[in-house]
Amino acid sequence: MNKQTINKLSLFLKGFSKRYEENNDFFINISFVFKSSGKEFKGICETVDKKFILNFYGNNSFNTLQEVFDKLCEYAINYDTLNIDYIERGYKIFITCDGKNVKIKNEEIKDESNEDFSILSNRDYIIKSGSAKDLLIAIDIMTKDGKIKNDKIRKYNQIDHYLEVIQDCLDEIPKNKRINILDCGCGKSYLSFALNYYLTEIKKLKVNFIGIDVSKKVIDSSIKIAKDLNYKNMEFIQTDIKDFHPNIDIYMVISLHACDTATDMALSFGVLNDAKIIISNPCCHKEMLSQYSYEPFNEILKHGILKARIADFLTDGMRALLLEGYGYDVSVLEYISPLETPKNVLIKAVKRHEKNESYINKYRELMNALNIYPAFYDYLNN
Repeated sequence: MNKQTINKLSLFLKGFSKRYEENNDFFINISFVFKSSGKEFKGICETVDKKFILNFYGNNSFNTLQEVFDKLCEYAINYDTLNIDYIERGYKIFITCDGKNVKIKNEEIKDESNEDFSILSNRDYIIKSGSAKDLLIAIDIMTKDGKIKNDKIRKYNQIDHYLEVIQDCLDEIPKNKRINILDCGCGKSYLSFALNYYLTEIKKLKVNFIGIDVSKKVIDSSIKIAKDLNYKNMEFIQTDIKDFHPNIDIYMVISLHACDTATDMALSFGVLNDAKIIISNPCCHKEMLSQYSYEPFNEILKHGILKARIADFLTDGMRALLLEGYGYDVSVLEYISPLETPKNVLIKAVKRHEKNESYINKYRELMNALNIYPAFYDYLNN
């Protein structure tokens, strides 16, 4: 294979290294076949005691998957083609490389096993497939005979990772009183049901959940699931967040994939109602893109894709800054791999301080510099 093709292959494989880092609990092995002059040369890579063992002309041990991929690219120069099967639980990815191109194909693997998923995946899941069987069946992640559905493995993984990265916030919840949690734009309420299971059945805390959404269909579905699970501490209301006026204290506000300024509505609701914890996973970011300009960046912003990506970062960065201005300690992080979804940013905010005017003034300076008037600021001041 020529160096140009190998460089392209190397670029593809870097993405799979990142995939492994985020989803190593699903990794099974990598098998591969080099071909040259009509002959095949087969090999396999497996993990043993956190080491990657490459079986090809003898065994070689590596510390990272990227080192394995680098070695395969090194070998590739001496062969005509290379076929790689990257195998995860429930999923197989085929990579084909020849002298002209690199191609990728995905395929689901049917899992006939009835064993506990959390044991098979070598990951200590927070929501374990054995003990949480009723929950996982109710939210359509598991079949009635106890198998995780192949097309819901990633959803299961996302929910569990979500709980994992917000555990430090959950440790803030008091153990001696009942608290209220609001899910804004709850949709199918996957997160609320999983979080309720974790807090009540694992942590043994006293919580009430309120889910709100404008869609009657998803609210009716959530009501039925709560009834099936006998979750009497959960209620679901068909309403818009701007029309929701609770007569109880809201301790925690969560918002998962709320589009554009719906995220700002959820954040401002949390701030104005003095919520102790606010957790948001923003979705699309249209408002900033339609408003902002910055003359020193004109030659950069003339490229639409760059202007859109910068708008995404500015939107969530300024949300974090304004939350800090209202006394919250804020973290902004990726909670799952961008290979799963590009909308993988998580904003965690915990109220620990008094209002900080210096942060709010910095926010106003950015508003002036960028020629914007964000919805989050507007909701908080009107």
